[in-house]
Amino acid sequence: MLALRANLEFMAATVDERMAQTFVELADTLVAGYDLMDFLHTLTERCVELLDVDAAGLLLADGRGALRLVAASTEQARVAELFQIQNDEGPCLDSYRTGQPVIVSDMRADEMARRWPRFAPAALEMGFAGVHAIPMRLRDQVIGTMNLFRGEPNGLNPAVARAARALVDVATIGILQERAVRQQELVAGQLQSALNSRVMIEQAKGILAERLGLTPDQAFILLRRYARDHNRPLTELVGDVITGAVDVSAGSRPQPAGQD
Repeated sequence: MLALRANLEFMAATVDERMAQTFVELADTLVAGYDLMDFLHTLTERCVELLDVDAAGLLLADGRGALRLVAASTEQARVAELFQIQNDEGPCLDSYRTGQPVIVSDMRADEMARRWPRFAPAALEMGFAGVHAIPMRLRDQVIGTMNLFRGEPNGLNPAVARAARALVDVATIGILQERAVRQQELVAGQLQSALNSRVMIEQAKGILAERLGLTPDQAFILLRRYARDHNRPLTELVGDVITGAVDVSAGSRPQPAGQD
């Protein structure tokens, strides 16, 4: 009895140590050469290794809110996830829509067949009798689901379920962080582009003001009028004015603002 207890304690310690190592691995992936797909595939693999499940799959919502398969630990899990998406039913879709875990202890139950008439028999044919779907959410934002599949008709014990939740939370934060960085880079790029365009506009105004004897305001009116009349973006036009590729002086001289 003492030997059995010692063995169980050793196994628990080993699992805890591997879980800690997994968190370190995922964190390293987040901060060093972030590769989203590698991160997500690593996550599904570690879920199978650590959580006593047979397969794992991960669905993320696209910009329109439609779920897409992004990672799966096995071909069976990939097929199960795609089946749910294509047939618009299953525990993973329900978890995403409600923002709550969906736990199926026995897919053979009549209740499951009534709830998911297409998915339940298909899942059993694929060898999955249990599913634990966990929403990937931060506050009110749900971005996808992590889905754990078991061949045996029983659910995860509470400790394993908590560990699964922790892994999902890490993944959710990592994905949202990556999106935030990309959005920040996009905004920064747009701002820099606007600043660069502003500098070019000022250069073009100066060139026209000196060449045509106009005020800066009159030069700007001339630029805008030419751009509109010729259906050209202002930022593109000023580049051609600076290089001399376009002569915008043809036509009437612009009147001061307010005298058109």
